[in-house]
Amino acid sequence: MSCLIAKNRNLACRDSVGGAKNVYFANFGDLSPDVTVDTDGKITAWGTGDTPTFYKWEVKGNTSLEQTITASRENGTLFYEQVLTAIFPKLSPQTQTEINDLAKGRPHVVLEDNNGNFLLAGLKYGCDATGGTISTGTAMGDLSGYNLTMSGMEPIPAYFVDSALVTANIGADTIDDI
Repeated sequence: MSCLIAKNRNLACRDSVGGAKNVYFANFGDLSPDVTVDTDGKITAWGTGDTPTFYKWEVKGNTSLEQTITASRENGTLFYEQVLTAIFPKLSPQTQTEINDLAKGRPHVVLEDNNGNFLLAGLKYGCDATGGTISTGTAMGDLSGYNLTMSGMEPIPAYFVDSALVTANIGADTIDDI
């Protein structure tokens, strides 16, 4: 039976930090759920015929990927809500256009954390924009930029991904008006 626990876990060392470094978006459908996963649960190859292009958005602070386990004993169901909250400082016409396109679509989302982990949210169903703000701020030290929330619901937690699978497939175009 695949739902039996099979391993012990020792107390982890205090050698990790919070926070995110980059967020990568791929258009929905560029990835099939038929990925190759190694014995540790990490994606090591995309599905046959998949040619994803990832778009890298740099972030600094206040960006996170939170996953909530939702289970129902009565219904026998289990899923993971994956919520990306990302802050993109500085307003610009090109960024606003891209944010609008992200909000209309349901991209696959990869978060690169400050520990070098790449986590893929929305592999099977993609992630939808569920909120956010475009703000000029009030005081000089306030955010003038974008706060975007994207959510996905998946039958499994976000996969860890081999970093080369993402970084080798970054699109060439960059927002140049910021």
